[in-house]
Amino acid sequence: MQLQKFFRQNPRFAVAFSGGVDSSYLLYAAKAAENDVRAYFIKTEFQPQFELDDAVQMAKSLGVHLTVERLSILSEPEVLKNPSDRCYHCKTIILKKLFELARLDGYDVLCDGTNADDDEIDRPGMLALREQGVFSPLRECGIGKAEIRALSNQAGLPTFDKPAYACLATRIPTGTVISLDSLIKVERAENALFKMGFSDFRVRIIPPDTAKLQICSDQWEKATSRRFEILESLGADFTSVVLDLTER
Repeated sequence: MQLQKFFRQNPRFAVAFSGGVDSSYLLYAAKAAENDVRAYFIKTEFQPQFELDDAVQMAKSLGVHLTVERLSILSEPEVLKNPSDRCYHCKTIILKKLFELARLDGYDVLCDGTNADDDEIDRPGMLALREQGVFSPLRECGIGKAEIRALSNQAGLPTFDKPAYACLATRIPTGTVISLDSLIKVERAENALFKMGFSDFRVRIIPPDTAKLQICSDQWEKATSRRFEILESLGADFTSVVLDLTER
C-alpha cells in the first residue's frame, strides 16, 4: 500500500505523537495530504521534558493541534516491577488513554509512527499496538528509517537527523523496580551531557548507584578529556561513573 492511498482511505485520524523522526514525518505527510489530523502526547515519568518540548514545537510548526495529557505510569504495578515485557504493559495503558482522548474529540482511528525497520521480536510494545487496533501507516507501507530521514530532509523537517531516543525506563535494568528518583537522576545526568555537547548517548544505571555512559566511539576522546567535568556533574547522584567501551 502507498502512503497516499492510506491517507485517502483514512481521511481523519489521530496520531500518537512523540516529536521524533517517524511520528513527525507521519504528521507532516498527513497534513500535506490535507487529512484531518490531530496529535496526542502522553507525558509520563518515562519521558524527559525535552521530548515534550520538541513535540510541542514540531506540532506548532506543522500547524497541527496537539493535546498533551499527563499520566502517572509508576502507579501501575506491572510497569513498576519492570519485567521483560514492561513496554507491553506501559504501551497498553498509554494507548487506551490515547484512544479515550481521541474519541472524545471525534477521532476513531489512531495511528503511530512505527516504521518498517522496527523489529517486532525486540519490541513487546508492538503487541499492544495490534491488540488496541492502532494503525502504523509507515510500517504498513514498507517505509523504513533511512527513507523517512531522506523524505524528512526533502521536506525541510528539523527531525531528519534527530537521533533515536528510548524512554528513561530503558536505562534501568530489567527486573529492577523503577523509582521516580532513579528516573530523575538519569534525566539530570543526560541533560548535563547534552549541555556538554554530547549526542546520541545513554546513561544507564548499574545498581545500586553507578552510572554507565554509552557514548558513540567518536566521542570517547571528548569524554575522557572532560572526565572531571562529567564526574562533577554526575557526582551528586552517582557514587561512580564508568564509560562503556563497547562500540555503539
